[in-house]
Amino acid sequence: MKTKTAKNFKHIPLSVLDLAPITEGSNASESFKNSVDLAQHVEKWGFNRYWLAEHHNMPGIASSATSVVIGHIAGATNTMRIGAGGVMLPNHATLVIAEQFGTLEAMYPGRIDLGLGRAPGSDQATAYALRRTLNMSVEDFPMQVNELQDYFSDEPISRVKAIPGQGAKVPLWLLGSSGFSAQLAAQKGLPFSFASHFAPAYLHQALKLYRDNFKPSEVLEKPYVMLGINVISADTNEKAKFIATSQQQQFLSLRRGNPGKLQPPVHNLVELYSPMEIAAVMESLDPKTTIVGDKEAVHRGLESFIEETNADELIIGSQIFHHEDRLRSYEIVAEMMD
Repeated sequence: MKTKTAKNFKHIPLSVLDLAPITEGSNASESFKNSVDLAQHVEKWGFNRYWLAEHHNMPGIASSATSVVIGHIAGATNTMRIGAGGVMLPNHATLVIAEQFGTLEAMYPGRIDLGLGRAPGSDQATAYALRRTLNMSVEDFPMQVNELQDYFSDEPISRVKAIPGQGAKVPLWLLGSSGFSAQLAAQKGLPFSFASHFAPAYLHQALKLYRDNFKPSEVLEKPYVMLGINVISADTNEKAKFIATSQQQQFLSLRRGNPGKLQPPVHNLVELYSPMEIAAVMESLDPKTTIVGDKEAVHRGLESFIEETNADELIIGSQIFHHEDRLRSYEIVAEMMD
């Protein structure tokens, strides 16, 4: 699905997806310190936005209270947009999300994004603990999005008002890893972010659904797509491949149903996991959407991905064990933006 109008990655915005990783031997406090440090650095390096993702019951991810962490990061930065990538809306009362993000927008005007997903962000038992019911269906997600738009409007229809929230100019994004949210984003004329960093098989189908069915709206005249991509870079290909094994171990642990803290890199995965497990995970970590290597390899990978997808923006995740290696990975990407 190559396009004739492909963009050069130097001319499109690059953003950061932070899962606030808790590494083996560390804790959430250290995770948040590292997130602040990373956000301050990528802001200086010219990144466009910094998003945090809602996950629950995951020992290696500290961003479960997503709106709280967003406020923490926004307070430590100055100009970069800070947001949710995303809030899993069925986990929450819509009014509460409107109030939380209305509050954030009042504190940090013009800097807050709200990306919305419909998945639980964890397992079914955790979803029940969050919602106290599993009766929520996919049909309810569009209704919740409508409710949220009403709460943020200048003159909401609902008798209940979101304060803060009413009239708040919080951009809404729809997030997805399949075609459902792509179609909904197209129908509502909203920007769309696809999780190609872990669901590459559905990428082109979702892009086509979104672009072919897009209807202009008050917030967006034409389709706008931000794609998730993993980038793990280092000064040599060998080091990049080595530090990438932390992310691979994380995916392997999830596949076994035993999520844990982010593990240090290892030299030989086959000593820890079966060839079948490794092959399955490598399919999810497609080399087109999980780029591992030195500056030249990353340069080639990003250019190829943008040429293939014509993405309007990329949001980059880097699950790396050592904080200094994570900083260096994003710095290498920033050096290519100059």
